[in-house]
Amino acid sequence: MEEKILLVDDDRNILDGYRRSLGREFQIETAMSGPEALKLVAGPDPYAVVVSDMRMPGMDGIELLGTIKEQSPETIRVMLTGNADIETAINAINEGNIFRFLTKPSSREVMAKVLTAALVQYRLVIAEKQLLEQTLSGSIHVLTEVLSLVNPAAFGRAERARRYIRHIVSAMSLGNPWQYEVAAMMSQLGCVTLAAETIDAVYSGETLSPHEQRQYDAHPAIAADLLSKIPRLEPIAWMIAHQNGPIPEDESTGMAEVRRAAEILRLTLAYEKLIQQGSSRTEAAHTLARQNKGFSETFFFALVALDPNAEQGDIRECRIDELEPGMIVQQEIRTVDGALFVSKGQEVTAPLLLKLKNSHARRTIAGKVTVSMPTSALPFAMGASHGT
Repeated sequence: MEEKILLVDDDRNILDGYRRSLGREFQIETAMSGPEALKLVAGPDPYAVVVSDMRMPGMDGIELLGTIKEQSPETIRVMLTGNADIETAINAINEGNIFRFLTKPSSREVMAKVLTAALVQYRLVIAEKQLLEQTLSGSIHVLTEVLSLVNPAAFGRAERARRYIRHIVSAMSLGNPWQYEVAAMMSQLGCVTLAAETIDAVYSGETLSPHEQRQYDAHPAIAADLLSKIPRLEPIAWMIAHQNGPIPEDESTGMAEVRRAAEILRLTLAYEKLIQQGSSRTEAAHTLARQNKGFSETFFFALVALDPNAEQGDIRECRIDELEPGMIVQQEIRTVDGALFVSKGQEVTAPLLLKLKNSHARRTIAGKVTVSMPTSALPFAMGASHGT
């Protein structure tokens, strides 16, 4: 699909002139005011380039392009003005992150050259974003697989927390849902350093020795340190580092959403722990609501409303050699020595299937397992709403 270009000017004659002279070479759309332009930019199809006049009644070009920068960061922004003073140019560049600054009148040749350069820059930005998203998604997938193979109990807890958080984010209509789900899935990553017996003791509510407690208390910081080295996961690393609270006050720009996400992760993990230790959904939610009276009631209602078994689908017993990726394990799989091998609720992936077949061939696990095919897709999706 050809990239769209939006020209904004309060002079209809200027817009018509650019449309006539550039319309055959570029896909041109126009708007005669800042508010009209913002409505178009908020639509489903992005604009590759926005060219705005500086002097317009109501909302000027600096304000418009600054707002577009927030709403559509990938869009390349160009300022066009008859006022060529240095101060205006500096303000436009600083406040709107302008790609080019042109003076009026600009010839067709100059405008065409700038639009071509802006489109090239847009394609570079989009290509970099797609590469980063694919790299990020792949990195998370690998880390998740490693956690599931090395520490199935920790992975099981993370997967349960992710299901709760997916429901909570939807109920609370929160933006950037992928960040919440990734934080849940990666929250137990630091547990790869812990012995399986320590994890089992924690999840069953047993008292740890002082040494074991110190080791367990360190797992959020270990996970945060690992994730902080991956670009764009710094906010998620911060959430995970504070998953056991308290959440520190931070007035930095953009930290309000990160702090709220950290609180949601903390409370969700606390809720999941209460459920695993035998509390009913209602009891667990009421306990946390009493302890956190200032937190959103919608959050606690969402916890109670979610049936953790709603996605079980068709449950059946399968031989190991009948398992397929996408099935959900509906029982704990333990070795003949009693060690946890796969946690209940874990999705069968290709690496896990290979691990199961190899262990069954060595006769370290039983040959049958209860599984289900879920009625809806379980893996989180890193869609377009990455907050970028």
